[in-house]
Amino acid sequence: MTDPGTTAAQAYVRLLQTARAVLADPQQAPLAVPLLAVPMAEADDALRAVGLAGNEADFFRLVATLHPAGPEERRAA
Repeated sequence: MTDPGTTAAQAYVRLLQTARAVLADPQQAPLAVPLLAVPMAEADDALRAVGLAGNEADFFRLVATLHPAGPEERRAA
């Protein structure tokens, strides 16, 4: 999986997983910004590199192939 679009989607999935882990514990929420800074920057850079910034439909199709939403995620959306 070296396709730049896939790399961007993987970076987003890592950001999503990190955000969920940090925000799952209300006591950890105040620490979220520093913990999310690196995965956010990684995802932003990867999106810009492949021209997916601002092209959400294509991007989220890639994300869905890597990380399909489960029933709980669909309800939260």
